[in-house]
Amino acid sequence: MLELARAHRERTGGDLFAEVLADERAAEVRVVAGNDLWTAFVPEAARWPYEVHLFPHRKVPDLPALTAAERDAFGLLYVDVLRRLDGLFGVPMPYVSAWHQAPVSRDRDLAYLHLQLFSSRRAAGKLKYLAGSEAAMGAFVNDIRPEDAAERLRAAG
Repeated sequence: MLELARAHRERTGGDLFAEVLADERAAEVRVVAGNDLWTAFVPEAARWPYEVHLFPHRKVPDLPALTAAERDAFGLLYVDVLRRLDGLFGVPMPYVSAWHQAPVSRDRDLAYLHLQLFSSRRAAGKLKYLAGSEAAMGAFVNDIRPEDAAERLRAAG
């Protein structure tokens, strides 16, 4: 991620993560939910059928940099997104979530704290199994358009 952010900055002078967040908020089509301090959206090139990224509106490198208000607002939005996932198929949705934080000793200016959340479930009673190209090469194939996944998640709220 940092290599892509560095290449983007060198090529455009911009901030990759801040621009992605701004574009998603402006377009709204992949936004699942949000509040004054955070936005949850399905990324344009989602690898999983139901994948959501949660970004604070203020660029911070890591969890300690969040204010108390940002931490509180995150918790409310996170629970909202989890409820939407559970509401999709009427059963608890298995999921994995992971924070992306800046490295401690370098490139802190390139990083943007965010949470990635995804489920291996692609339909009621169906899990997404990785194909060889996905597992071995990282070339993901998704049978749900990110815009459709976001719409379904909004409706599940």
